Amino acid sequence: MDYLHDLNAFLPGTIVAVAGLIALLIDAYKDDHGGIFGVTVVALTAGLALAVVDMFGPVGEAFSGMITYGGVSAFGTAVVLFGSLFCVLISREYLQAIEHDFGEVYAMILFATAGMTALASANNLIMIFIGLETMSMCLYVLAGLIKERKSGAEAALKYFLLGAFSTGFLLYGMALLYGATGSLSLPEIAQQASPDLLFLAGGGLLLVGFFFKVSAVPFHMWTPDVYQGTPTTLTAYMATASKSASFIALILVVSKMLPAETADWSALLTVVAILTMILGNIIALVQDNIKRMLAYSSIAHAGYLLVGLAAGTPEGYSAVLYYLFAYTIMNVGAFGVVAYYERQQGLDFTDVNNYSGLGFKRPLMGVMLSIFLFSLAGIPPLVGFFGKYLVFAAAVNAGMVTLAVIGVLASAASVYYYLRPMVYMYFREPNKDVPFVHSGIVYRTTLIVLAIMTVYFGVAFGGLHDLLSSYYAGDWVTASLF
Repeated sequence: MDYLHDLNAFLPGTIVAVAGLIALLIDAYKDDHGGIFGVTVVALTAGLALAVVDMFGPVGEAFSGMITYGGVSAFGTAVVLFGSLFCVLISREYLQAIEHDFGEVYAMILFATAGMTALASANNLIMIFIGLETMSMCLYVLAGLIKERKSGAEAALKYFLLGAFSTGFLLYGMALLYGATGSLSLPEIAQQASPDLLFLAGGGLLLVGFFFKVSAVPFHMWTPDVYQGTPTTLTAYMATASKSASFIALILVVSKMLPAETADWSALLTVVAILTMILGNIIALVQDNIKRMLAYSSIAHAGYLLVGLAAGTPEGYSAVLYYLFAYTIMNVGAFGVVAYYERQQGLDFTDVNNYSGLGFKRPLMGVMLSIFLFSLAGIPPLVGFFGKYLVFAAAVNAGMVTLAVIGVLASAASVYYYLRPMVYMYFREPNKDVPFVHSGIVYRTTLIVLAIMTVYFGVAFGGLHDLLSSYYAGDWVTASLF
């Protein structure tokens, strides 16, 4: 039956959305944060398992062509659910420590994740809008969770106002595209596309909306303040899961809806990628606040991802998919370690200067933070190195050597600010003796698993890369993840 086929195609997102409703009911009638946490973890784990299975299954459409399943959509859903699950696992202990472990936090995460899965599966502009707004509305709430703190209120307000502004661009672009082609379906728009002003303006405005969501320059202004004011583990969620969902949707739009014959979209993506890589890295160099440093570095990483999109080839798209997975692993891990240090009393551990001597006081956390930062800097043989290698190689193979060279130079500059916390941790004397709170078994195990994955998928990256490449070769069934 068609309705069973449709429900099965979007089953991971459905499970997560229903779990969000259950979480709200539990919070309203029982106020049981432990039960809500359990429901959240079970739902995200079940959705992730189904998405991973779908990665090796057939590709098709559902809900009258509104969404796609399998292939790229399944992988995007898996990355979103993976990032969401690991952020939730490190969030409970952190939120309890800062006395903001509210039940509605998990409900908002589940609803936002449901929107992200819709975004990753979108095959229609309406679904893109529904997914983006469902995700964004929940993230606005999470950004302002610590409302009694000025930075928290500022983060929520700035994110909401600029998010609403970007939504205007997005909707206006969709309206113009519909006026130019008479359709909202991505493949049908591509078939009706023509290089007239109406279509070009619509495509350009749509890309502007996406550039805001992925923190690309010059639409990045909200990122550092929002990342700084949001609770750190929720910042990790915003920086990974939401960015992954937005980039998956952007891949679908660029590859399916904006044919190169209508305009040189690659030139626009190239300019934005160059600006994003350069500005993100330059400003990150002078940051003392480690959350702002990671915020500007996430802007730079958006530039690296745009390099793969600018290549406009199957190799470039598969490289972006791999990079999104790598970025999720190492960024959740880095923010997780920062969140652990931030819980300690006596010093402001968002200031990199206060990391002096921490590598010896907490050796496990110091080693894991070093692994994540080395990977973010692109040091081999970690997963971040191969992510950058793949996107730059795709640009070179597409004839964009200059773009690749700029990317490599920008990445080299990032080594300075990624190594800076490690210099303080291992080569500076401690500022003062701070009593450290031990992390729980779930928190510690989650970070260890992420560190192991950072190393494993750097050393054995071929299986995952072959799987992603097979999506564009039509041979996904025979691919092997390991």
